[in-house]
Amino acid sequence: MTQPTKSNRKLLIMLIAGSIGMFGFGFALVPLYDVLCDTLGINGKTQNSASSYEAVVVDKSRTVTIEFVTQVQSDMPWEFSPKVNQISVHPGELTHAQFLVKNLSAHDTVGQAIPSVSPGQGAAYFNKTECFCFNQQPLAASATAELPLIFYVDPDLPASINTLTLSYTLYDITDKQTIVVEQGAAK
Repeated sequence: MTQPTKSNRKLLIMLIAGSIGMFGFGFALVPLYDVLCDTLGINGKTQNSASSYEAVVVDKSRTVTIEFVTQVQSDMPWEFSPKVNQISVHPGELTHAQFLVKNLSAHDTVGQAIPSVSPGQGAAYFNKTECFCFNQQPLAASATAELPLIFYVDPDLPASINTLTLSYTLYDITDKQTIVVEQGAAK
């Protein structure tokens, strides 16, 4: 009977070690993903705060097409679209764009837009000086609003990139806002 006990103990130790290893690997996935995306240039994350615009020499010899794509979380009762689907800009030129939202529900809601730029290599050259994505967007029942975006494309954008696609996904964060308000009032 000693043999099965040693065998069971060895198996138990291997299972515990494997579980600890998988748990550690799960925590390492996010930093590994970020490093991999940065290395391969496939991560289209944009900055989360406003860039300051300093007058630069506008490259009038070059035109970059900016495409706007919008989507709404599947259970969010909003319509969300760009006023224009694409525009042509000169690198270094400060440009204004507008996005339209409409709350289709009978109650007030709060949205948060998450941006991304593709190709990912172009994200570092797309600078927002003002963006609705920096703030949460409360919208009354059945209300509409125009959301501003002011940006410029850095003149150092690689010549191989002629089109940047700015994509926004709008999420309903109304429930999260209610929880925060309730917790704040309880304190």
